Amino acid sequence: MKVGLARPTRPRVLMTTDAVGGVWTYSIDLAGGLARAGVETTLVVIGPSPTPDQVAQAHLVPHLTLIDTCLPLDWMASEPAEILEVGAAIRGLVRGAGADLVHLNSPALAAEGGFTAPVIGACHSCLATWWGAVKDGQMPSDFRWRSQALWQGMLACDALMAPTAAFAEDTARAYELPRPFVVHNGRSAPPPALAAREAMVFTSGRLWDEGKNIGVLDRAAALIQPPLHAAGPLQGPSGGPVTLKHAQALGRLSADGVSRWLARAPIFASAALYEPFGLGVLEAAQAGCALVLSDIPTFRELWDGAAVFCDPDAPEAFAAAFQDLLADPVQAERLGQQAKARAGRYTVDAMVAGVLDLYRHYRPDLFPVSQEAAA
Repeated sequence: MKVGLARPTRPRVLMTTDAVGGVWTYSIDLAGGLARAGVETTLVVIGPSPTPDQVAQAHLVPHLTLIDTCLPLDWMASEPAEILEVGAAIRGLVRGAGADLVHLNSPALAAEGGFTAPVIGACHSCLATWWGAVKDGQMPSDFRWRSQALWQGMLACDALMAPTAAFAEDTARAYELPRPFVVHNGRSAPPPALAAREAMVFTSGRLWDEGKNIGVLDRAAALIQPPLHAAGPLQGPSGGPVTLKHAQALGRLSADGVSRWLARAPIFASAALYEPFGLGVLEAAQAGCALVLSDIPTFRELWDGAAVFCDPDAPEAFAAAFQDLLADPVQAERLGQQAKARAGRYTVDAMVAGVLDLYRHYRPDLFPVSQEAAA
């Protein structure tokens, strides 16, 4: 800090986000937790603009300034120079906000360096690890140059973090980097729901993403009598829409809309092939839904002993698990309570404490030692 400049009353973090998927939820929850810890956040949206309900969410967070840039996401950029241009724009915003620390939810934006504050890169997902989990063979050229840009950005960050140990190891292996710090994601548990459970299965997420593997759940839906309801967009930012033949598509729902469905559904399912964390699964567990999940390392890390696991390539295995639980509501309730108890590990407070520990390592002069700081 320069001599003669007054120390800001609150530490200032500039955080990038996008409104396409779980990164938005993560960013809003983290910003809210940081506010309670005495930290001010400038939240910079890259990619498609947030929806009105997302903007309303942001406005409820104290000490948060929302900036919608309409700049392209790194994984939607048309060429490497476009990513560098977005990074330059973010550097300008960091200077303008007087940020004490930069939290990039798109680490590729750090590629050229030049930031006036330490940079923490949060690894939520990437094309290289997605390809390794979902596809076979060599990545196409557009995936390769984007992955190269991300690698350069990760190298330029002062530190990296990931939401699970499994994904941290995948990231380290894919990019030949030291393993990122692990800070589990967290969500605030919703108020207890009063709705009665109905005979159904529910799933949610970016249904257009091949990594979510919605086709397996769609085929499983054909093998059971009760309906399987799927919430989330069928059309992605690029590419054609996904068609569901047996599951009942609900479209994109607000956070409140998803909560109402979770209160009614006794079972939540995910057949994901690729899921670095899975906020939708956590929300379902907090709502007391029995979890039927694909047997992948991240889900095992988080939910082993509190979920039923199925081969992600076997719709009949998912259907059998659904039928067993729907036929035995007592067992479904028991499994839902086990999931709810496990979800108690993944709170916003725990996430914020882990993030602040990392922030503090790079700015010990500014970031509070505990979340008891004055709001």
